[in-house]
Amino acid sequence: MLLWIIIRSSFQSLMANKTRSLLAMLGIIIGVGAVIAMLAMGAGAQQQILSSIQSMGTNLLMVRPAQISSGGVYGGMAQTMSVEDAVALSLLPGVEAVTPAVQGMAQVAYGNRNSHTSVAGGSVTFFQIRNFQIDQGRSFTEEEAEGLARVAVLGPVTASNLFGANSPLGERVRINGILFTVVGITKAKGDQGWFNPDDQVFVPYTTAMKLLFGQTVLREIDVSCADGVDLNVVSGEPASADPWHREGFKHDTPPPMTSIAGVLRLRHKLAADTADDFRVQSQADIIAMASDNIWTFRILLASIALISLLVGGIGIMNIMLVTVTERTREIGTRKAIGAKNRDILLQFLVESIVMSGVGGTLGALMGIGLAKGIPLIPIFNRFLTIVEPAVVILAISVAAFVGIFFGLYPAYRASRLDPIEALRYE
Repeated sequence: MLLWIIIRSSFQSLMANKTRSLLAMLGIIIGVGAVIAMLAMGAGAQQQILSSIQSMGTNLLMVRPAQISSGGVYGGMAQTMSVEDAVALSLLPGVEAVTPAVQGMAQVAYGNRNSHTSVAGGSVTFFQIRNFQIDQGRSFTEEEAEGLARVAVLGPVTASNLFGANSPLGERVRINGILFTVVGITKAKGDQGWFNPDDQVFVPYTTAMKLLFGQTVLREIDVSCADGVDLNVVSGEPASADPWHREGFKHDTPPPMTSIAGVLRLRHKLAADTADDFRVQSQADIIAMASDNIWTFRILLASIALISLLVGGIGIMNIMLVTVTERTREIGTRKAIGAKNRDILLQFLVESIVMSGVGGTLGALMGIGLAKGIPLIPIFNRFLTIVEPAVVILAISVAAFVGIFFGLYPAYRASRLDPIEALRYE
């Protein structure tokens, strides 16, 4: 009953000075709201990036040229990966499919419409390996890939940009001024923020290399492995290798000839003490590294937002110290009629907790509203925000702790006032 009376009087005290109470809670409101909104954006970004990586395909190994260094100075990328390398890798045990891959930006036009978009060149297995499905029409055939056929498969966004609601099948588009016949459209994967897989054009790798980009080497070789196969064994590179590395590895012992590293080192005639002129990235490793980096980013966002809670706590302490000074005679009266130090301490501590609790609740509502409203703003409509209940509970709990921590000193100061001096206070 005593606790309920203290809580009720705390609310009455806050309501008696609405403006001052609101200003004292403002730091808590902003801090909790910022924590929830920022972590919601971080969680959304994490989901988008992981979905983007997973949509590339399963059990995927990506073989790319390594960065060349000479005397500690890094130059360009090695120009040694060939179509013959891709054929050799397709014969390895545990490998289900391989596709040579090249990619670049190009101007794609139809009539008076045009789009500057990404053009990916691959073999017929490209769609299987990269987890693309054909929605309309077909993909190009092996014969078309070998014969430098000018055929193209459009992503649904590219198709919409060029043809609107009309079907593009059988129509001819210009890619960098060269006519291509549209034979298919892929199923939508969804915009993933930093990259939209639906805004692409897919053509045979031979056509892309010789007609569009004038390349004689590959940008990438994608290797899809069978289920249950150890990707580290297939790659032939250390399990602890950094998936974001751009340099080739030096091997302490020669990699087995049943691995990607072993085959490519032999084909590229690399000496035993020479680093690889390629790098192998596992999809699983990239997901793990991306998750770690995103968590670091989320912690950074939360730390910045928690500064507002700290400022809010200082504001509460300041207001409570002023309140103690204003209510000195009240404290003296309470003590004179029998209130003990712990009763005064509890009264002012509860007031501080109520202030931070109400501020935390209002901040949580503001944070959830911001998180839900950000994607509705046209300029931010590609952002995904995910409000996690655990984050909301944690933010409110931290706000309550801030109230206890910063309200403890004013409450203690109030409880230690001498009743005689308090009654004589003007």
